[in-house]
Amino acid sequence: VQLQASGGGLVQAGGSLRLSCAASGSIFSFDTMGWYRQAPGKQRESVAAISRGGSANYADSVKGRFTISRDNAKNTVYLQMNSLKHEDTAVYYCNSWPNPADYWGQGTQVTVSS
Repeated sequence: VQLQASGGGLVQAGGSLRLSCAASGSIFSFDTMGWYRQAPGKQRESVAAISRGGSANYADSVKGRFTISRDNAKNTVYLQMNSLKHEDTAVYYCNSWPNPADYWGQGTQVTVSS
């Protein structure tokens, strides 16, 4: 099992980032993939999810700002993040959704300066 998230970085509030996650075939065969995040001192939370057919859902906190997409041929899921806020600062992970696998990978750090 491999989950390689990338694309994070330091950005000013109001800026944008695009995250990518390359998943192993066994994980990506799950119908729905999701992005999760964990801020310091907080529990990991679901941010967005997308089915194999492209149906997406979002946490209320990111609706209208984040867009999830996937490329089934490349076993990759993306998260376009616009209008970033300081409270979006967290380590972002991808995994199957709503029941994530035990393995999370290293995630990618997103830091939004206010």
